[in-house]
Amino acid sequence: MSAIPILGGLLLLLGSGIPVAFALGGLGLALLVYTGLPPLIVAQGLFASMDNFIYLAVPLFLLMSNILLKAGVGRDLFAATQSWVGHWPGGMAVATILSCGLFAAISGSSVATAATIGTVAVPELVARGYPRSFVTGLLAAGGTLGILIPPSIPMIIYGVITEQSVLDLFLGGIGPGLLLVVLFTLVAILHALWRGQGTIKSPAPFRQRLQASLRALPVAGLALVIVLGLYSGAFTPTEASAIGVALALLIAIGRIDRKRFFAAVMESMTTTATIFTIVFGAKTFAMAVTLMQLPQDMASVLMNMTSSAPLFLLAVCILLLVLGFFLEAVAMLLIVVPVLLPALYAFGVDPVWFGILFVIMIECAMITPPVGLNLFVIQSIAGCDLQEVVRGIWPFLLSMLLVAATMGAVPELVNLPIAWGR
Repeated sequence: MSAIPILGGLLLLLGSGIPVAFALGGLGLALLVYTGLPPLIVAQGLFASMDNFIYLAVPLFLLMSNILLKAGVGRDLFAATQSWVGHWPGGMAVATILSCGLFAAISGSSVATAATIGTVAVPELVARGYPRSFVTGLLAAGGTLGILIPPSIPMIIYGVITEQSVLDLFLGGIGPGLLLVVLFTLVAILHALWRGQGTIKSPAPFRQRLQASLRALPVAGLALVIVLGLYSGAFTPTEASAIGVALALLIAIGRIDRKRFFAAVMESMTTTATIFTIVFGAKTFAMAVTLMQLPQDMASVLMNMTSSAPLFLLAVCILLLVLGFFLEAVAMLLIVVPVLLPALYAFGVDPVWFGILFVIMIECAMITPPVGLNLFVIQSIAGCDLQEVVRGIWPFLLSMLLVAATMGAVPELVNLPIAWGR
């Protein structure tokens, strides 16, 4: 069976409204039966692929993020950053971006970052006269920093799929993540200048800055412990997630009651179950197409269609942009990466570098309609129409694509932090 009817069947199932996990798993099981292979190998293969220590980091990072969200640390981060940059043109928007970047360093989740900072920043920005479409676009895009600035749940899953070092992936995400923060900051400043809000105000008194910074110090300390521990080799990503949960619980003492704690646990469990259900379905589908040698066939087709690695990567980015309109981020990762992996090796593309590029394209998928999760999170927080959120994302989406292009032109943006970390 060729790839065209299989992909057509998958798109038909997804278009019919069947959940992604069941569409992938059902089609994969049907393909295995079609080829005469016993369904028992599905259970055996899933157990073998999921029996991986690194996967424990996913629910733990989610739990850490949700505990901090319920404890209201977003307000402390926002107040601290605003006290330092609030007098700049577009200062409150800049403070929002920096808050997203700081929370991304302890989160690993795009949705958690958008929800944590958005809950505080949306009403503040709207009250200060910022257009609602710009505010919602800013928060939807700022949330995506949660999966680019390490730690990152998609990077963990990518590392397991490709058998690459998760720590190298974390290190590789630092440069592009910081560049994206800078570009988002420039967008906020230029937007303020364009709207005639370019006057630099008086900075906050040092006493106010000190007080706000002290309130945010525990969260900054948590981020510092995770980052330094990971990059010094003191503990693995999974151990970092467990330490993060323990420290988050210490920070939350006195700030979170039993009801909100259990809500954080339940939300983490629900998200973990959703992610792993998609992983199970995608693993079944990947197992079927791999046994049918479709990845190798598609890699051969791509190599015949494109004569060089840059053209191949450009084609992949266009493909991911299109798929991002229809597929959830984790599903994209689990469907596309196994198919492209043989072609990556054939073209000599570094899998770690490609992993960072892939995460950036996933970021784009999270803020493009109709299935961009961050759009719905911010829509719910702001209480506005989805169209209003979509109108505000375009300058930030272009910034993400510019970072992807910069990575291609300057690979050292990814490679240098990895070399330093080693």
